[in-house]
Amino acid sequence: MNALIRFSTFIGNTFAVWVIIFAVLAFAVPDGFTWIAPYINLLLGIIMFGMGLTLKLGDFKQVLIAPKEVITLAVAQYTIMPLIAVGLVYLFQLPPEIAIGVILVGCSPGGTSSNVMTFLAKGNMALSVTATSVTTLLAPIVTPALTLLLASAWLPVSFSAMFLSIIQIVLVPIALGIIVQYLLGTKVDKAVGILPLISVIGIIGVLTAVVANNVENIIASGLLIFGVVILHNLLGYLVGFLLGKVLRFDLRDTKTMSIEVGMQNSGLAATLAATHFSPIAAVPGALFSVWHNISGSLVANWLSKLDNRKNKLQEDKAANEQPAEVKHSEV
Repeated sequence: MNALIRFSTFIGNTFAVWVIIFAVLAFAVPDGFTWIAPYINLLLGIIMFGMGLTLKLGDFKQVLIAPKEVITLAVAQYTIMPLIAVGLVYLFQLPPEIAIGVILVGCSPGGTSSNVMTFLAKGNMALSVTATSVTTLLAPIVTPALTLLLASAWLPVSFSAMFLSIIQIVLVPIALGIIVQYLLGTKVDKAVGILPLISVIGIIGVLTAVVANNVENIIASGLLIFGVVILHNLLGYLVGFLLGKVLRFDLRDTKTMSIEVGMQNSGLAATLAATHFSPIAAVPGALFSVWHNISGSLVANWLSKLDNRKNKLQEDKAANEQPAEVKHSEV
């Protein structure tokens, strides 16, 4: 069991690499992955069940400890990325099916991989987990409502159908995970150790199914979609970071704001797009899944170094502010 947990940790830490490898394989040999498509909802449900297993009532204490930060992050998640998505759709004059896919990515809750990236960035893990959980629990109402508001100009949007889908593939599995965790308590701890492996398998399954079933669409318009996806993601990081600065959050919370805003549950977006719209509408979510794990690793690495820079500046400032006689005596 310990060997499996170590392997699971390794797979989780190298998540971005596996995403790239399997995305390329699904594109190059689509026939090997198209069979996964009917199981997309099940895979996403398994991922959400795993998320529920890791949640405890104590995790939501952060809402009471730092309500300003949690509420701000949740509001930012559901305003910044949707608005950026709509702006990019208009700027690039995207076709309706692709426009819907981009907007769905923007209207989705925070991605679970943002918690890993926050850890790597030396951000506020408690805030990240709480914000991801809160936005995910709000998703059945907020995601369909925002999609209806922002995307109905391109294609008809059914709030009730999307609401039921998110209840089935997000809320019910999370609730079951929380119940199992509550009933079994510490017995779940060992199982939690292999969750990174299960999550990676689930996310890669969703990703490869969407890519394999959209090879022609990706060839036809993949470059344009990928460009929009990159801009969407990077602008999310940037605006999130600047918002943290404007609101005078400390550095750890500012890092968390940046990562949480920039990283979306793109697997959910791709699933909803494929279920309620068209196959090509799922492509932005699939490409976002590939890209944001690459960019997230790079951004987290850069953000982690800000602590050292801040400490160096503080040390230099303290040295410069020493009384002249002290400096003289040290010479």
